[in-house]
Amino acid sequence: MSTRQSRIGSGHGMRSTAAEVLDGTDLTGKVALVTGGHSGIGLETTRALAGAGARVVVPARRPDQAEEALARIPGTEVGELDLADLQSVRAFADAFPHERIDLVVNSAGIMGCPHTVVGPGWEAQFAVNHLGHFALVNRLWPRIANGGGRVVSVASSGHHASGVRWDDPWFARGYDRWTAYGQAKTANVLFAVHLDRLGSGHGVRAFSLHPGAILTRLQRHMTTGEMVERGWIDEQGNTVNPTFKTPEQGAATQVWAATSARLAGMGGLYCENADIAELPERADPERGERGVAAHATDPEQAERLWAWSAELTGEDAFARG
Repeated sequence: MSTRQSRIGSGHGMRSTAAEVLDGTDLTGKVALVTGGHSGIGLETTRALAGAGARVVVPARRPDQAEEALARIPGTEVGELDLADLQSVRAFADAFPHERIDLVVNSAGIMGCPHTVVGPGWEAQFAVNHLGHFALVNRLWPRIANGGGRVVSVASSGHHASGVRWDDPWFARGYDRWTAYGQAKTANVLFAVHLDRLGSGHGVRAFSLHPGAILTRLQRHMTTGEMVERGWIDEQGNTVNPTFKTPEQGAATQVWAATSARLAGMGGLYCENADIAELPERADPERGERGVAAHATDPEQAERLWAWSAELTGEDAFARG
């Protein structure tokens, strides 16, 4: 990677909000694309970017629900997109209404779902969290390069649970939903590592991040009992873990990674708490940090994943030909 994984003293932290990290930033004239931008931390990302002057495009599987959620946020528009369906990804990208994209925040995702197969036999968490976004960014690459901005891949500390399972990526030998989530989140980090390597010569930099632990619809596949057992909430559903964030705080790191001038000249890095993340041995658990695992930042793994993802999706904006 071009810069070591070490905090740079951003001036922000665990309790910073998306609005706070954008204070004084003028995004007038910028076009942003935020997947998952109508709910949870994606909605707060949309709200913050639009509030700073950006035009924010929010693709959604159910556009009517997205339009309702964004009705009171000026400067937003909605498109139809199902990340699990490559035809939908291509249709959305080919009809994108702007000639340039300055900021991409890949915030949509699913977590801990039952074993689900989509498309040509793909495990759903890997397909939605990684492959859909991979195809989307590659299909939109000319517009992204025209904007010369940043691509932000929203990963998770869950990437520590698994690297890419090259010998059994689709779980033919038995499914574990948290291992599957870990594999998908590792893929999000590796995607940013290699995209930054490929895109930096075009003026585009890429970052990945852990937004923190936040109670949103992302946990919809978990029972209350499971969350109580993990020490996240009490029996009444109240948050009891002191490291949990509000959605406004959870959106801060992706907004910071997408816009901060402090990151100029950097790329391929994993972020936490609105700063560059540390390696695991230097991470601070009291701040909800776990750092970034070596298997998620290995450039050879990143290149291998890129090639495989291009083969699976048929999309590669950087292919020689």
